[in-house]
Amino acid sequence: MRLIVIGQAPFGRDCLQALLDGGENVVGAVTVPDVPGAKKPNPFKELAVERGLPLLQPRSLKGPEVLAWVRDKKPDLFVLVFVTQYMGKDVIEAATLGGINYHPSLLPKYRGGSAIAWALIHGEKETGVTIHYIDDGVDTGDIVLQEAVAIGSDDTTASLYFNKLYPLGVKLVPEAVRLIREGKALRIPQDPRLASFQPALKPEHTGIDWRQTADTVHNLIRGAFPVPGAGTRWQGKNLTILESVPVLEASWEKPRHAPGEILELGEEGFTVQTGLGRILVKRVQSKEAGKVGAAEFAKAQGLKPGDVLESLLGTK
Repeated sequence: MRLIVIGQAPFGRDCLQALLDGGENVVGAVTVPDVPGAKKPNPFKELAVERGLPLLQPRSLKGPEVLAWVRDKKPDLFVLVFVTQYMGKDVIEAATLGGINYHPSLLPKYRGGSAIAWALIHGEKETGVTIHYIDDGVDTGDIVLQEAVAIGSDDTTASLYFNKLYPLGVKLVPEAVRLIREGKALRIPQDPRLASFQPALKPEHTGIDWRQTADTVHNLIRGAFPVPGAGTRWQGKNLTILESVPVLEASWEKPRHAPGEILELGEEGFTVQTGLGRILVKRVQSKEAGKVGAAEFAKAQGLKPGDVLESLLGTK
């Protein structure tokens, strides 16, 4: 079976390596164009060049240049690993069996480019990896393989991806290719009644509303880490909360302090009142201080009990 692998970044490289190590017949590799002056190389491209694979670096996965190059390779299957563009329908149809894609959620839930972050923000207890066929929709194609992972209470978007969903993807991508090659792959249609789509996560989605519960605020903070970060304001200046821990109160009665009020300073950071419960802020980022521990920030910037952090209300 003739494969064209499309990807970038270390994840794309590791998936390509796994396919090559498994003896799959990769007849071409497609990745993003080089960035002038980039400090870091494209590891996917480096591996493709090292292994002597025909390489294409188009600005778009649509258009006559890509279609002509693809048809010349006579592929049976496209394998998409870390792809941020949409393929043209005519390009997809140039492969005998179409293409498959890695997606870091349990489809049909959390379609879209920020699936990991939104699962955390919404307080999910599990997510996973889905390998699915590509079509002209956004993560809507039939499912080939799917495997779940638990979401830990201290997981962030970064830890969930690198520690769980990244290695699981490197395992499932070649497994899906093998099943397709052997004619054993399933094609499970996605149930549209269970589908959800979330937009790419941007700062307007990650403003903290201190009137919400401690768990809700904490989920936003860990879902927004490392980018774009969960935002608040103090003394008219932007402050990003990078790391937090929810603190359960002995009583869940109405708080005596205003949402956003600084309650205590300590060695680990500072505690903030929410609409129900408190959170311990452990690490922050500001234009003035950069990324620092919350205790260090409070000491250096003069943050004290009684100060109030402002809510930033955006689109959730």
